[in-house]
Amino acid sequence: MTTIEHKYQTEYRNIFEKYFSESLKEETSKPVETGPYISISRDFGCMANVIAQKLAVTLTRINKSKGVEKEWQWLNKSLLQESAKALELSPSKIEYVFHSKRKTMMEEVVSAMATRYYKSDRKIRKTITDVIRSIAVTGNVIIVGRGGVAFKNDNPQSLHIKLVAPIEWRVEKISQNYHKSKGEALKRILEIDHERKYLIDSFMGYTTDETLFDVVFNRSTMDDDMIISSVLSVLEKKHLI
Repeated sequence: MTTIEHKYQTEYRNIFEKYFSESLKEETSKPVETGPYISISRDFGCMANVIAQKLAVTLTRINKSKGVEKEWQWLNKSLLQESAKALELSPSKIEYVFHSKRKTMMEEVVSAMATRYYKSDRKIRKTITDVIRSIAVTGNVIIVGRGGVAFKNDNPQSLHIKLVAPIEWRVEKISQNYHKSKGEALKRILEIDHERKYLIDSFMGYTTDETLFDVVFNRSTMDDDMIISSVLSVLEKKHLI
């Protein structure tokens, strides 16, 4: 576990636990402290984790230069883990939501009969939505993937980024990074692009397009530092930093 991941788990676990203890009362809870948040969506093959890490470090440094002690965090797969924890389920039991799948009626019946810890598809989806929304509203966070852009209306102090690249460039990257043939890489790209689009559409409740995002960057022509520099400029002009 990296130092950054450990710091995230320590700080945000308190937020999750506080949020869900209050949500059990079916009451709307407003966090005491709020801040801006950033979402980074990406086509498969357009890596975003390094950008998110560097951006979080830079934004934290900017905060401290202004006398603000709040640190920026970045989240990716941790959202799945915390959603599973809130449901008292294994992450593998809810991961299907992020892969454009729904439980069939038969799967619901079998699951209900097999374990006393059964959670309905509706409950799982609502909990995942609540987890991501609570983080987005709290702010000072960069959400990588996981439909993070879908919560822009919950926190208008936000910037939403999409990373894209030509399909040929992405096929080459996936083929090299995952040791797959170009045919296998193309198939995987098409599958995951579909899953990511479905997740955002399902959260938003309608068919979306790239106008949902504030900024779109071409990963084949812009490196990490160029993108980070551009993002910081936009954040400053939007008065988010």
